[in-house]
Amino acid sequence: MPRVVIVDDEALIRSGFELILSNAEGIDVVATTDGIHAVEVITEHEPDVVLLDIRMPGKDGLAVLAAVQQLPSPPAVAMLTTFDADEYVAASLRSGAAGFLLKDTDPSSLPDMVRTLAAGGLVLSGAISPKVISGYLDDHVDSASVAAIKTLTQRETAVLRLLAKGLSNGEIATTVYSSVSTVKDQVSSILSKLAVKSRVEAAIIAQRAGVLEDPGS
Repeated sequence: MPRVVIVDDEALIRSGFELILSNAEGIDVVATTDGIHAVEVITEHEPDVVLLDIRMPGKDGLAVLAAVQQLPSPPAVAMLTTFDADEYVAASLRSGAAGFLLKDTDPSSLPDMVRTLAAGGLVLSGAISPKVISGYLDDHVDSASVAAIKTLTQRETAVLRLLAKGLSNGEIATTVYSSVSTVKDQVSSILSKLAVKSRVEAAIIAQRAGVLEDPGS
């Protein structure tokens, strides 16, 4: 059962997300809080998933994300925003965020997104995805990153293609007939070789280098 912490400076938003997820089967909202107390609450409750508002007074989402990434076992963090072209998208993903959601995301899809995050997958709201991809494609990629992609093994390349589709570690394991622990190690190796922190960033860098193109095309 995924354990969730919701972080937002608006009590109404926190209550809305809590209501939706608490009524979903198999999801446990263990706490809600504002940005000021976020790191303390997350450290105390050790959730699997954090839904984190990116723009908050006092302590914004990027600061909270940076602190959470330093925890021994950081949770999967999805950033929340009201803007589909938020300038913090790339910064959040580079800092280790596993997803980016609009606050007006269809309530019926929110529980599945949380389950995907808890299972090690990545999540992007449909309205955000094109802008995220475009932002990364327009960004400069240094030759060292491109060269690093070439160091991936054949199996790691296969795992990267599935990772880029948003599959969780469990789904990847089933597809490549492997164990979840092995896939988890392979994903860690991919992130290390590409010198990135997030699955999203690894997928976008791979796409820009042509790794995600159909090998038969």
